Amino acid sequence: MFDYLIVGAGLAGTVMAERLSKHGDKILLIDKRPHIGGNCYDIRDQNNILIHKYGPHLFHTNNEEVWKYLSQFTEWETYQHHVLAFVDGKNISLPFNFNTLYEAFPAIMAKLLEKKLLATYPLGSKIPILELKQSDDEDLQRLADYVYNKIFVNYTAKQWGLKPEEMDSAVTARVPILLDRDNRYFTDIYQAVPKYGYTKLFESLLAHPNIEIMLQTDFKEVGSIAEQEIYLFGEKFSGKVIYTGQIDELFDCKFGELPYRSVKMDFELVNQIHYQKVATINYPNDHTFTRITEFKHIHPIECDTTTILKEYPEKYIQGKNTPYYPIFTNENQKLYAKYVEYSKNYPNLTLLGRLAEYMYYDMDDIVEKALQLSSILIKE
Repeated sequence: MFDYLIVGAGLAGTVMAERLSKHGDKILLIDKRPHIGGNCYDIRDQNNILIHKYGPHLFHTNNEEVWKYLSQFTEWETYQHHVLAFVDGKNISLPFNFNTLYEAFPAIMAKLLEKKLLATYPLGSKIPILELKQSDDEDLQRLADYVYNKIFVNYTAKQWGLKPEEMDSAVTARVPILLDRDNRYFTDIYQAVPKYGYTKLFESLLAHPNIEIMLQTDFKEVGSIAEQEIYLFGEKFSGKVIYTGQIDELFDCKFGELPYRSVKMDFELVNQIHYQKVATINYPNDHTFTRITEFKHIHPIECDTTTILKEYPEKYIQGKNTPYYPIFTNENQKLYAKYVEYSKNYPNLTLLGRLAEYMYYDMDDIVEKALQLSSILIKE
């Protein structure tokens, strides 16, 4: 009945389904959640505010091919993301730039630091604070320490569940200082959000008669995998499987569970027109949450209330919460490699996406990869 079984209706699986269905292939797309869109899923809340259920998703890319492809399925609203960090009782701009310098320090000190930075580095450059830490200038060393200790290290420790002393300073100190006054969080050529939301974009991508969708359906409910064969509805499946879920879960964690970080999403309705000045404010040193996002800045709407989201990072526990971020250690990569090697026993199985490949993808990156993979499969 089907040429492809695609497991996961997130961005990776949806783009694959759209491309292959246009080629004439019959697609069965399944997802264990009750909705399409994966972590990009958005919905209007009781006050008609468009919220992102799994945290803010902000599309940005320099890839013209990806931009043109998605533009077939949505209109865009230009949106440039701005982020502040709550440090020492006040909000300062991120990424750390010359504006942040004058927000964080007294004017005389900020001017001195700006002068020293420009005497050493060209305007517009990005200087890793690890490099500044190694400067012969004590003022620049102190600036690097400030950025590291006040903005980066505690935020990262909360995000990954580590104590600052457990973190590799050589890795965490790669965060840069930008020698400019551009407060935009991203500098890509294309920056926007879908005019009618991500869910509508996914609906447009999947609006093809060759695609059949089954939601609230785990792979194990309709299929199985054993002895170099994949089964669908109790029979050997001769088509191809695009799997975007957790690779360890697919193989019943036979080599052990791959660890992830999860996030508890706490939405709050606030009885005021706006809660904060920009869409996102990071809290590196205060509170147990990492950031607050206010969605009316992303999708403006006139109403007397607003909706905010507080994000509380937590350990991923299978079956209890959502895996968001792979944890990159040498040990985890070795474990993942065992699953990849074992997956080669199934020649009609293709792994795609953040969970299946155990790596972080931005939205444009996974669209690009799905477009490339679909082109290869269509040519076979």
